[in-house]
Amino acid sequence: MRQLTTLKTAAALVLALLANPPGTDALTFTTIDFPGATATFASKINAAGQIVGGFRDASGNDRGFLLDSGTFITIDFPGAVATTAYGINPAGEIVGVYVDPAAVTHAFLLAHGEFTAIDFPGSTSTEAFDINARGEIVGRYNDASGAVHGFLLSKGTFASLDPPGAGYSQAIGINARGQIVGGFEPPGHHGFIFDNDAFALVDFPGGLATDALGIDAAARIVGRYVDAGSVLQGFLRHEAGFVTIAPPGSTFTEAIGINASGDIVGDYVDASGTMHGFLVTQ
Repeated sequence: MRQLTTLKTAAALVLALLANPPGTDALTFTTIDFPGATATFASKINAAGQIVGGFRDASGNDRGFLLDSGTFITIDFPGAVATTAYGINPAGEIVGVYVDPAAVTHAFLLAHGEFTAIDFPGSTSTEAFDINARGEIVGRYNDASGAVHGFLLSKGTFASLDPPGAGYSQAIGINARGQIVGGFEPPGHHGFIFDNDAFALVDFPGGLATDALGIDAAARIVGRYVDAGSVLQGFLRHEAGFVTIAPPGSTFTEAIGINASGDIVGDYVDASGTMHGFLVTQ
């Protein structure tokens, strides 16, 4: 499904906090499940509160969705065998991934009701994960040798994004200022922020591995890290430090998107092994 109608609302839960910076003690958690789906995840959220993501239907098909004012809208790239929506900007333009009948993975842009395929030149697969207000798109692609690189598509021009020495990289989030976050390896597996043509590390303190997945205009970053017990946890990094985001009882959590209001979306796996999307609000 991913490597990622009606809003179902769970009871408000206090999130597990690694620290207690100001303003984090009132975070609440809402589950997002596409009706009839066997698995759901939420990827990004824009300033209007529109959420995009993906779900697996009862027939085992992977499909994208837009959740707008409590109503789910299915997103399927025409002729594709699988579709996932990963990013949405303030104008409601959506980017994501689809798989064609030949099992080749492509990125797409959905704008004004029209789909456009996106392929990094010379790549064997391309995935788009986010789009900002300027229409800049970030993602990852496989080159002819099979190596994975991050990319930025800006004003019709592609550029690879690889931290120095990286053998694998992916660009997952971009904000209105053009700051980009993602992950890379080796050595180890680290998150990064790319700002003013320079890379800087984003590593959860004590984490075994970190990916930075989303960033807002205030440079608050959300992502995932592997804790000392090898459990994948979500996180928020803001001016006061890092906060763990993990619903009680979850076995896997990712915080993927954050908007200007500080609302966070992502996914978690419950004790039964089912994946759900979530929305975190203050």
